Amino acid sequence: MTQLSTDEIRYYREVLPDDASAQEALTKLEQNNGDIDACLDEILLEKFSAPKDYQKSLREVTLKRLRKELCGADESFRTKVQEYKKNPASAPLLSALIVSLLGMSGVPLDPTIATIIVLYIVHIGIDIFCEYTEPDADASGNQPPGNQP
Repeated sequence: MTQLSTDEIRYYREVLPDDASAQEALTKLEQNNGDIDACLDEILLEKFSAPKDYQKSLREVTLKRLRKELCGADESFRTKVQEYKKNPASAPLLSALIVSLLGMSGVPLDPTIATIIVLYIVHIGIDIFCEYTEPDADASGNQPPGNQP
């Protein structure tokens, strides 16, 4: 479980006071006691009305698709995350991350979902996100296509 503290949620409220989607996302985080995974699951289910009995969760599928966009050869999002990490009080840099994620062609996202995902990435770090969402090798040790060492 990845979790934001009450202080972190309050901080982001202060950094993005005029962003209605961010405020909605932060309210959802508060309702889920800062649990980003549970919050993302809840919002995705609300937005897309998918049943919970699928083998994979919407969160898993969404993060997998995002990984292709964020962790590939294009370093632009990674660079923006690094810039924000150097200046975490910058509302424009945080907003730019959210807008950048919304603008990615392969993953159509709602602004509230994009906000949660950006907070998740800046909380754990882009490198950990990329490693965490990397597909596992199967039982025989074979990597999925495109993940060969």
